This record gives sequence, C-alpha cells and structure tokens, in this order.
Amino acid sequence: MPQQTPPPAPRYIWQHAAWPKLTFDALALAPALDQARLEQGKLLGLLEAIGLDQAQEVQRELWVQEALATAAIEGEQLNLASVRSSVAHRLGLADAPGHDRLADGLVQVMQDALANPHDALTLDRLCRWQSALFPGGTSGIARIAVGRLRDHADAMQIVSGAPGRERVHYEAPPSHQVATEMAHFLAWFEATRPTANAPALHGIARAALVHVWFESIHPFEDGNGRLGRALVDMALAQDMQAHDPTTNAALVRVFGMARQMLKTRTAYYDGLNQAQCLHGVRLDAAAIDVTPWMQWFVQAFTQGCMACQAVVRQATEKAVFRMKAGQCGLNARQHKVLERLLDAGHVALGGGFLGGMTNEKYAKITGTSKATATRDLTDLLAKGLLRVEGVGKATRYAVNVPGWHQPEVKP
Repeated sequence: MPQQTPPPAPRYIWQHAAWPKLTFDALALAPALDQARLEQGKLLGLLEAIGLDQAQEVQRELWVQEALATAAIEGEQLNLASVRSSVAHRLGLADAPGHDRLADGLVQVMQDALANPHDALTLDRLCRWQSALFPGGTSGIARIAVGRLRDHADAMQIVSGAPGRERVHYEAPPSHQVATEMAHFLAWFEATRPTANAPALHGIARAALVHVWFESIHPFEDGNGRLGRALVDMALAQDMQAHDPTTNAALVRVFGMARQMLKTRTAYYDGLNQAQCLHGVRLDAAAIDVTPWMQWFVQAFTQGCMACQAVVRQATEKAVFRMKAGQCGLNARQHKVLERLLDAGHVALGGGFLGGMTNEKYAKITGTSKATATRDLTDLLAKGLLRVEGVGKATRYAVNVPGWHQPEVKP
C-alpha cells in the first residue's frame, strides 16, 4: 500500500485544542492598563475643558483622520474632501454626502459602531457593515462575496511578497468552519459586554481580545481589517458608557487607535501575526496566552491618547490665536491667510504650511499684488500675529504661536 503523507503540523492558534479560549497575564498587564486609563482621562478632561463647540470641531476632524487611517492600513487611499463630506452628512451638517461611495460606506460603518454600541452585535449586522464597504460588489476590479461570510474553498491566507515568492504570514480557518467560529465569537462578545455592576473584563483589554479573535477568524472575503477596527471602537464605546452612561460614545474616535496602528503598521501586523501563530504564544491545555499582543495593543491605545492630547492642545492654541486676531482689525485677505496657516497646523503634529508663508504665496492666495502682500504681511508682523523665520530671499512667515514651526522645503 502507498504510504500516506502525514498531515502538516498545526501552526495557527485556531488549530489548538484550547481555541478559542484566549487569555492573558492580568498582573503583568495591570501597569499598562493603569497608564492607559490615566492618558484616556487626561484626553477626555482636555476635551471637556476647551468647550462644546471647539470639542465638537476636534471630534469631527479626528473622525475624518480615523477613517482615512483605517483605510490606509489596508493600502486604500480615500479622498480627504469626500470623507469630510460624508462625516458632515452623518452629523447632520450637510444635506448629502459626497459622491465617493467607498468613503461614505466606511463612514456609515464607523457611525453605526459608535451611534449604536449597545445594539446586539449579530452576524446580520456585520454582514451589512461588510456590504457597505464594497457598494459595487468589488474590491478593486475583483468581484468578491459581499454581505455574507466567505465560502470559497481556497485557503484564506495573509501573504506578502512578489508573485512566485509569496510569504504566508497567516492562514485563517477554512470557510466551512467560519459560521461556527463566528457563533462562538458573537456569543462571547455579548456575554462579556461591560456593565456598571459587572465589569468582569477590563474594557481596553476586552477590545484587544475582540480584535485579535475577529482577525484570526477573518470571516469575510475582504474588509476584515476595517471591520475589526470598527469592533474595537464599539468595544471601547461600551466600556466608556459602562463607566459613565452619559458619556458620548463618539468620543472613542478621539483615542486615535486607527491612526496609531497606521503609524506603527509594521509593529501592528507583527503583533497580530505573533498572536495568531502557535510559536508566538504560550499554550496549555486550557487556554492560549496572548499577553504580548495585549501589551502592544494597550500601549498603542495609550500612545494614541497622548497624540490626541497634542491635537486638542493645538485646537486650544488656535482658539486663543483667533481671539487675538479678531481684536486686531484685520482685513479679509489677512484673515484668509491666517486661517490657511492655522488649518495647516504645525510640524510637530505632522502638519505645517510647507516652506512657510512668503510674499509670493500671500499674493497668489489672496489674488492681490506683491506690494499689497508686503504691506499686509508687515502689518501682521507688527501686530504680533506672524513671526519671521529666515532672512533675505529665505524670509518666511509663520503664525506666532509658541512651539509652532513650519516644515522646511527640501533642496
């Protein structure tokens, strides 16, 4: 008789007998979770301190940035104006969204996750989310299964590398197991829903488990990353409102998880991959220990909150500057240019008006002569609203806010 080839050795956590029981070292994670709560509290305190209108403006812009980031992690570049249009529409600030259906679909998913965090998370709801991400039924030009779990016979693999030299980072459970896997996940999600009386699992830790579990199942043909990050937001919103039912769940967007994941995308993917592979976790007969992933996630949450604190402080600095400018009797041209500089932000937060403001740029932006531009800039300088950076032909102007600098033009 021909000798049978033995089955390949298990490589992934879903192949282990303890799956899907995920656990972590609560004692080892406690300091990181305490720090995360501290930075979360600081951020929410800053938002409360700057006033309602300003806080809402910051939240809107951070929602836009979260949407751009969660798409960019998957290599998809959404149009900034389209995302802003969709966000404005969802907030009732515009009659209709823009014409970018991909952007609007993603914004719809993000809104539903936070506007209705206490509605049951069902398979139907997830399928509707996934369908919204692909309104044309395609991913790029490839047709995909939309609004239903994947059902293809081919293995669902996460790969990188050129054709012929691909590297398989992870292989998800086969399609015929996905419905059962999702039933276990959704039951756990509901069973661990945080309440004020029974916070059995730390909310931030629960969000980390939600993400790694969902991504390990990889239930859809495409869109799993964006959906997994929406579930993180939903879990964090449930956590916030368990602590304070009056808290606006939309504040989750200011924590900046997607932006932090994009910023550290390689570490994000490496952390997920390590947690999904048997060689990267601690195992026993009862559970799969994913403590390293939990530590990475909690630290990313903390860093996201700290980065957003800087954004809120910048918003405060802008408000103070605008108040000062409003008392200086400026003309419309000057107001327009100052707003351009303020909107650009400063280089420490990845913004800044490239190269600073010059006489020529001022004239072009305002449609005026260079002589008028010179008079306006001199006046702004005298009133302390601008400062000079550089001399002679290299003279540049920047808004006179402490700590703000403009990015230099590379030669």
